[in-house]
Amino acid sequence: MATVKLLTDAEIEVIPAAKAVFDDIRATRKSDFINNFWRGLANDPPLLKRTWESLKAVMAVEGVLDPLTREMIYIAVSTANGCSYCVHSHTAAAKARGMTEAQHAELLAVIGLAGQTNHLVTAMQIPVDEAFL
Repeated sequence: MATVKLLTDAEIEVIPAAKAVFDDIRATRKSDFINNFWRGLANDPPLLKRTWESLKAVMAVEGVLDPLTREMIYIAVSTANGCSYCVHSHTAAAKARGMTEAQHAELLAVIGLAGQTNHLVTAMQIPVDEAFL
């Protein structure tokens, strides 16, 4: 259960700063769907705007990483951070951007292996090799 109210479109209509962000999300994503993350953030319009602008600046621009790669990185980081919501959201986004079942399976294998080896090296407190510096 959410710890904040998830604002409806009717509630957003009377908060001009939040409505402007929702309008931009819809225009940028070319979709009428606004997910619960944004609906929760809309309780604090300045935080909503700051967060959307940051996300848009990284995830919705041309860059050297293609959009699918960015989504797959987001899935890996969200997994490491234990954010189930983000894992679901960005897995859906990655699939919409063309991630295949085989790519998803390989991504999960990499995430699982990295988690295991990260824990092992942390537990053993292995010093970083000079060649890696």
